[in-house]
Amino acid sequence: MDICIVIPAYNAEKRIEAVIKEVKGSGYPIVVVNDGSEDKTSNIATSLGIEVLNHKENCGKGAALKTGFNWALRNSFKGIITLDADGQHDPAAIPLLINSAETGNYGIVLASRYEQFCKMAGLRKYWNRFGAWCIRKRTGFNIDDSQTGFRYYSAEVLNSVKLDRNGYDMEMEILVKAWKKGFSIYSLPVASRIADGRETSHFRPVRDTWSICKTFLRYM
Repeated sequence: MDICIVIPAYNAEKRIEAVIKEVKGSGYPIVVVNDGSEDKTSNIATSLGIEVLNHKENCGKGAALKTGFNWALRNSFKGIITLDADGQHDPAAIPLLINSAETGNYGIVLASRYEQFCKMAGLRKYWNRFGAWCIRKRTGFNIDDSQTGFRYYSAEVLNSVKLDRNGYDMEMEILVKAWKKGFSIYSLPVASRIADGRETSHFRPVRDTWSICKTFLRYM
């Protein structure tokens, strides 16, 4: 198979087992990047017989994703699906992202939660709307959810861009840099089980939102 699944995880012991078991149903190889968790995340993932990459300390979601990307590229995968470890994404949509990428020749496909923005908490709701509007106006692509963690990336994109950010802002950085390299980006409506994963999210609304804003401005 030339597609793999990358799951960044930090202190996700309550949900990681269910997420992995469900993702296994897709039939694609899975790698969990344990980002310095202080709980049993790594042990649980390892016990399920999948590849687990461990950071000795918490480095950030972007850093975890980059570790997963590097592993996928070393193993010659042509496409990478990313999804979060908190169970908010529906793995049943994995074939939809892959099919959209292949039929549309897209470098990145985003599983958009746009219809659920009204359910998001506080600042996150407004940033998602504003961030999507900014990048849509700048790139011309119909991007309506710039911060979803449920995505498809082609190996060509990952081989073509140098990623510097280690936090949540890396997911904005890669959109901007992929666009600048001439890749097409597509938003596919996919309902999330939880609009923003706020019950288990490690996202810091003020600090991380500001970092994403700065990253957008810096690379634009």
